[in-house]
Amino acid sequence: MRELEQLIGQAQAAISAAGTIADLEQAKARFLGKAGSLTELLKGLGKLPADERPRAGAAINQAKVRVEEIVQARREAILASALDSQLAAEAIDVTLPGRRQGAGGLHPISLAQEQVERLFGSMGFAVADGPEIESDWYNFTSLRMPPDHPSRSMQDTFYIAGTDRVLRTQTSPVQMRFMESHPPPIRIICPGRVYRNDHDATHSPMFHQVEGLWVDEGISLADLKGTITQFCRAFFERDDIGLRFRPSYFPFVEPGVEIDMEWSRKDGEVTYLEIAGAGVVHPEVLGNGGIDPQKYSGFAFGMGLDRLAMLKYGVNDLRLFFENDLRFLEQFR
Repeated sequence: MRELEQLIGQAQAAISAAGTIADLEQAKARFLGKAGSLTELLKGLGKLPADERPRAGAAINQAKVRVEEIVQARREAILASALDSQLAAEAIDVTLPGRRQGAGGLHPISLAQEQVERLFGSMGFAVADGPEIESDWYNFTSLRMPPDHPSRSMQDTFYIAGTDRVLRTQTSPVQMRFMESHPPPIRIICPGRVYRNDHDATHSPMFHQVEGLWVDEGISLADLKGTITQFCRAFFERDDIGLRFRPSYFPFVEPGVEIDMEWSRKDGEVTYLEIAGAGVVHPEVLGNGGIDPQKYSGFAFGMGLDRLAMLKYGVNDLRLFFENDLRFLEQFR
C-alpha cells in the first residue's frame, strides 16, 4: 500500500508538471502505459500468494483509477488554458468598422434565361418544362430519329445502362409531351439543361438550351423569321442586327434552316455565327404529338442558351460559366 501511495504521489507530480498535451501523454505512459509502473505491478500479481492477490489487485486498480482522474483533470486544465490564450490573442477590437456581408447575384446563364423568358413572354410564349432523364421515344424516335437514323451518331448521348432511358440531348421532348397534353394553339419555349458527351472551350457535357414551338392554323416559315428577328434585336439590343437563314436538314422539320447572326470581331471583321437550328415542324412529328397535320402547322427552333450568353456578355470560353470562379461571376452582379 505504501508503494502505491508513493507511485500516486510521483504520478501527481509528473502530471502536474506537464505543460502540453504531448507532455501529459508521456507522463501518463510512465504509470499507465504497457510498461508503466502500475501496469508492471498488475503483471506481478501472479507472484503473490493466492490469498493476497484479490486485495492487492483491487488496491492497484484503485490506484490506476486515481491516476486516470489526475490525468483527466490536468488535460482539462491544459485545454482551458490554451483556449484562454487563444481568446486573449483573438480579442475583438470594437473600434474597427463593421464588415458587410457580400451581396450575391444571379449566374450569367440565369440572367440570360430570365431575359429570354421575359422577351418571349412579351410575344405570347409560355414556359414549359419536362424531365431531364427521357425515354428513347421522346428524345429520338418521336422526332423522326429511329435507332438506325444517321442523325443519332451526331449526338454523343449519355445512356442509362440497362434501360431505354437517356439524359436528354435537347429539350425537344418537352415539346412532344406538351403537344400530347395540350390542343392547339400552342406557343411555348422550353429552356433547360441538356447533356452530351462533349467538352472543350465551346462545348460542355452539361449545357443549356432554349427551344420554341408555335403550332396553329397557317403558321409558316415567315412567322419563324419574324419571331426570331424580333427576339434577337431585343436580346442583343440592336435594331440593325443582321440575320441569315440558311437551308439545312433536321429530321424533325421540313423545311429546315440554320440561323446565323452577324457579328463584328475584335479586329473589325464582320462575320456570321450560328445561333440556332429551326424549321417548319414535320407533319409526322405533329402526328406523333397527337395533332392533325392536315389542319395545323407550326415552327420550332432550338438555341444554345450558353451560346447566347457568351455572345451577349463577350465571354470567349464556355467553361468559365461552370468553374465557379468568383472573380468571373462577380462581374455580372
